[in-house]
Amino acid sequence: MQEEYLRALMVTEEVKKAVTGKDECIQKGFAAILAGGHLLIEDVPGVGKTTLALAFSRAMALENHRVQFTPDVMPADILGFTMYRKETGRFVYYPGTIMCHLFLADEINRTSPKTQSALLEVMEEGIVTVDGESHRVPSPFIVMATQNPKGSAGTQLLPESQLDRFMICMSMGYPDLKSEVEIARGKSVGNGTEQVRQVINDQDLMALRRCVEEIYIKDAVYTYIAKLCRATRENPYIELGLSPRGTIACTRMAKAWAFLQGREYVLPEDVAEIYTDVARHRIVLNTKARVTRVSAEAVLKEILSEVKPPASYMKNREYGE
Repeated sequence: MQEEYLRALMVTEEVKKAVTGKDECIQKGFAAILAGGHLLIEDVPGVGKTTLALAFSRAMALENHRVQFTPDVMPADILGFTMYRKETGRFVYYPGTIMCHLFLADEINRTSPKTQSALLEVMEEGIVTVDGESHRVPSPFIVMATQNPKGSAGTQLLPESQLDRFMICMSMGYPDLKSEVEIARGKSVGNGTEQVRQVINDQDLMALRRCVEEIYIKDAVYTYIAKLCRATRENPYIELGLSPRGTIACTRMAKAWAFLQGREYVLPEDVAEIYTDVARHRIVLNTKARVTRVSAEAVLKEILSEVKPPASYMKNREYGE
């Protein structure tokens, strides 16, 4: 466990060379990768969303493809297409940009819903189906998508079914003053990812994922996770709460977060730390919330305060059966 933890720590340290002042975003993004999920980053242009994705691919030596999503990008550009070859008398599949380890979908909400939906099957199943034939993408496979805030010019909202495929949705935000001074000096985002070196490869990443799967969760913490997710379905401000897929995502993220803290077990505070990032894009606020201008983050923080963690864990932290 200790050796794997040190390897994971090396990855985050390398990514920090490219993105300054966003340590928590880096950790949560890597936790989503370790949990076997996909990552959605929503923020204004120019805060380092793309740089973060490219830094991860470089640190882990993952084959990456980047697509700048625009209204004229077609599903075939992503998934690939088949073409009839006269000399062989057969249709031949030509892979699209999705055939890689890390697929960066830049400004995913600027393309058409038809192209957005082309990612649904591959994000869930890891399989591309073109003209009735299925083709498996490389493993590990990660989608890191960026999107501009809702209401930005030329954006198309992602449907709930696709948002649910992303394990977490996070916002990087503007850097603090000290970090922005370093950026101005050319020590981070301005230099891109050239200074990031490879520390693990795709096989090492799969080994880290297996280690995360073995992180221990006691029944009381499972119950805490379930209560938090069920609370979104009963809240007066939420029209659509978390699905069971969201509950699974919360469990896997809690394991990955505990692993990145150097522990072999999950504490209730691990769940609380990642809960908002897992849930904010999965809930749909109702009219009452919109009229009173209540944000999704505020609703989720209220749920965290109302659903109490297991008291015995907070006092004793006993994890043995």
